Amino acid sequence: MITGSIVALVTPMLSAGELDWDALARLIEYHIVNGTNAIVAVGTTGESSTLDFAEHATVLRFVVEKVNGRISVIAGTGANSTKEAIHLTRQAHNAGADACLLVAPYYNKPSQNGILAHYTAIADAVEIPQILYNVPGRTVCDVHNDTALQLAEHPNIVGIKDATGDLKRGRELIAGAPDNFAVYSGDDGTAVELILSGAAGNISVTANVCPKMMSRLCRLALEGESDAARTLQDQLQPLHRAMFLEANPIPVKWALTEMGIMEGGIRLPLTPLQLQYHQQVRDALRIFDLVP
Repeated sequence: MITGSIVALVTPMLSAGELDWDALARLIEYHIVNGTNAIVAVGTTGESSTLDFAEHATVLRFVVEKVNGRISVIAGTGANSTKEAIHLTRQAHNAGADACLLVAPYYNKPSQNGILAHYTAIADAVEIPQILYNVPGRTVCDVHNDTALQLAEHPNIVGIKDATGDLKRGRELIAGAPDNFAVYSGDDGTAVELILSGAAGNISVTANVCPKMMSRLCRLALEGESDAARTLQDQLQPLHRAMFLEANPIPVKWALTEMGIMEGGIRLPLTPLQLQYHQQVRDALRIFDLVP
């Protein structure tokens, strides 16, 4: 089971939007050196929705090769077409990813039976550990706890990223899940409380900019050091809030540019962080000496 701090990695781009391979290599090393436990490549934060199939596959292979088994690589392979999700999941398996993360099928608004059939078809088709991803605020598709627990019975479905931020719901999911099914927080602001309640880790946006602190945060929570974990979480809240002043990954890509790790390229329809938010993000970074 993959545990700890799992970064939802951005996909670095040059100013005109081309993929920046040198920056991606630097970013991977930055995470390995600073204690990140696993990388999610080409997920939502990685702008999977604006990468074409060839780019998606190439970025994933690049990440797997650069990581070279030092930490786990989870591939974002979700889609609102079941056929497309199967194709992407097969590509991830062939590239050597350790697991896949599959966002709920957005826009189509399937029923719970449709969600069940969608995920079951992918799990039947590809022999790789698969993590469900529930983020109804983005997808307008909510994977109910009962549906997730039915899917947990499939041997290839090993966990769920719960990005609802609803701790009561997350705790109920943990309580009902079998021992071999991991619940991951997908909400930085509430991650500590969910881990203290039994979650396996946090799939994090904030970890892009402060991997060492997020790794320590998750480790403290997993070890049951509740007071220390909550103290560090309170300190990190301004940074968590700053990373969502606009739609993810707009703020985090701007922050990484300010830190000198990459250029500020981002693809339409997303645009660079609006000027009115620059100082707030910069101030949050300065709290942790991430920028001068």
